[in-house]
Amino acid sequence: MRHLTTAELQGGLDEVRRSPQDDGVLHLIVRRPQVGEREVLETGELDVADGLVGDTWKKRASSRTTNGTAHPDMQINIMNTRVIGLIAGAQERWQLAGDQLFVDLDLSTANLPAWTKLAIGSAVLQVTDQPHTGCSKFVSRFGVDAMKFVNSPLGRELCLRGINARVIQPGTIHVGDRIRKLER
Repeated sequence: MRHLTTAELQGGLDEVRRSPQDDGVLHLIVRRPQVGEREVLETGELDVADGLVGDTWKKRASSRTTNGTAHPDMQINIMNTRVIGLIAGAQERWQLAGDQLFVDLDLSTANLPAWTKLAIGSAVLQVTDQPHTGCSKFVSRFGVDAMKFVNSPLGRELCLRGINARVIQPGTIHVGDRIRKLER
């Protein structure tokens, strides 16, 4: 797959900015049962302690915790479908980003500041203040320009790489569920 140039990526920003602000749709659920593995789900269970049930989030080390364990405020990674569609192309490639939830919703810091609550299915998530940035795997899958694009000042403001959240009310989610912004 050819990686897009910075100019091509910037050409898609108008479409990204048209994402709904308050009421969007969950388009893809991806569980990571082992490092490097992905399972696309139609239905997922979100749990306060485990995040997406069956995902390896809890087993993954974090450089952002003092003891190197999984960061509780990075339990769920959410990415905008318009951004990943631009960067990755076909939906079959979206899961390569490594996020668990792909939604059509404005994820910008102006729209979803830290501690904003999001309802999906019967679950509630809370956006956290932990930045979500690309890594070397992101570069290898989508290119250096994509990494620079999502990590640019505008990319960070719009949260083009996505956001981190934690589960505050367990529940079941389904592809096609509405994702709604609640109070902060």
